[in-house]
Amino acid sequence: MENPVIILGANSIGAVALDIFKRNNVIVYGFLDDNKALHDTQIDDIPVLGATDDETFTTLLGKKCEAFVAMDEQKVRKNLVEMLNEDRKVQPINALHDSSIIADTAAIGHGNLFAAGSIINPNATVGNHNILHSRVVIDSNATIGNYVQIGAGSTIGAGAVIEDNAFIGTGVTIVGGVKIGKGARVGAGSVVIEAVKARETVFGNPAKKV
Repeated sequence: MENPVIILGANSIGAVALDIFKRNNVIVYGFLDDNKALHDTQIDDIPVLGATDDETFTTLLGKKCEAFVAMDEQKVRKNLVEMLNEDRKVQPINALHDSSIIADTAAIGHGNLFAAGSIINPNATVGNHNILHSRVVIDSNATIGNYVQIGAGSTIGAGAVIEDNAFIGTGVTIVGGVKIGKGARVGAGSVVIEAVKARETVFGNPAKKV
């Protein structure tokens, strides 16, 4: 990648993204974050330059700098992506840890974070602006929508479907072929053996509606 990256979000996910880019020898120009207490501070020697709407820096996006959105809160992440797409005509890049494995036949979109040890198996599909924490496994022919967050150590079985805006906690197992509806939430450590409806929250082994 020729251009440096500006990371939107100076939180824990921003720190993970910074580590990924550094490991891939990608220069990070700085962070933007709306928390004023973070301005003029540094994360691992990289400065927090200002707010996410500071035109001093946002005008660089798409011209001299690439963008990556590292916001944990889904609504904030979505709003920033829309701002980048509509106002700056910029598509956020992927942050792919060098220990991740993505099969040649897998399809991935834009703006995703693939943390250390994540595995995307053959013919799996990962959409846009998802956060896959460390050691997430997406098995063959599984489909991940957009703005999905999957916790560390979770396994999404072969042919499973995770629809947009879903949240999958840490250490979850989604059995092959199961569908998780839009905006659904699966609690940490759960084993999901049957479909979860849109906006439903489930927990346990086997997972049941909360």
